[in-house]
Amino acid sequence: MDQEKLRKLRARFADQAPGQMYDPRFRPLAEVQFKADGRRWAPYSGIATFLDVPPVDGTDPAALADVDIALVGVPMDLGVTNRPGARFGPRAVRAIERVGPYHHLFHRVPFLEARVRDIGDVPFRSRFSLETSIADIADFYGTLRDAGVRPLSVGGDHSITYPIMQALGRDRPLGMVHFDAHCDTGGEYDLSKFHHGGPFRQAVLDGVLDPDRCIQIGIRGSSEFLWEFSYEAGMTVLHIEDVAAMPAASIAARAREVVGDGPVYVTFDVDCLDPAFAPGTGTPEVGGMTPRECQAILRALDGLDIVGGDVVEVAPQYDATTNTAQVGAQMLFEILALMARPAG
Repeated sequence: MDQEKLRKLRARFADQAPGQMYDPRFRPLAEVQFKADGRRWAPYSGIATFLDVPPVDGTDPAALADVDIALVGVPMDLGVTNRPGARFGPRAVRAIERVGPYHHLFHRVPFLEARVRDIGDVPFRSRFSLETSIADIADFYGTLRDAGVRPLSVGGDHSITYPIMQALGRDRPLGMVHFDAHCDTGGEYDLSKFHHGGPFRQAVLDGVLDPDRCIQIGIRGSSEFLWEFSYEAGMTVLHIEDVAAMPAASIAARAREVVGDGPVYVTFDVDCLDPAFAPGTGTPEVGGMTPRECQAILRALDGLDIVGGDVVEVAPQYDATTNTAQVGAQMLFEILALMARPAG
């Protein structure tokens, strides 16, 4: 062993104080994470919030003045067609610890780049009426939009994305990067056009989502006959066979080509993942993507104009190992890291 090297390492690191970092990339984070007396919050202590960011009251307009990116819970699953339970998704994802705060690939700490806060859950007037809940979501996100706050949400079933898009795309239609096993462009189902199998048909027909700037990734399963709207409208659909045949960088390049330079919404349904990784969801489809594939694609989207995003369909009662909530929290952090990209 090189004794001179060992001597230098001992001189520098043997008595290193907690939070003392030599690398300037790590020093700002260490100053936040470590107190002067060396104490730290344990990851399992305190009030549970999304990604452990500070909480504020999202119903207070004054509080929103100090928020750039709002993490929002949308505990509503009245639009499911199969197994219910995604209403408990926000609570399950908040309970996940040790995700972030440092993104090693980007060398980025989102909450140091932007004022990121957990603003709580959307308040609903009715736990029974899907139509009323859709309206409540649109109103709540309209307030966020007017306040200049970019939302990143946890559902809830995928029907929640339609009213969010109504609010964010009302002046300029959005583009979309969509991870899912299903295209979710179906029509009326059991006497309702509002359900988790059709939010993007409704968003396109409302003029708030531009189908030519939409890409859907990971599509598979027996519901293909329901998705003709995607093709007729001009959406780019990558089935799981396409995903398997393409490197992540190529998929991301195709996504960047499709969405262009305009405002983009990133929506991540956990059933895009194979049930081996995410069993806790309402409509699992065997043969899906891996978390690492999804992370690689998301990370290659850095630099897009992402005005909002969500992670949906986490249903914790089918999630015996908490794998689904864990991967949901990780994807939430990946999207947050994209949204909190430093200026310039």
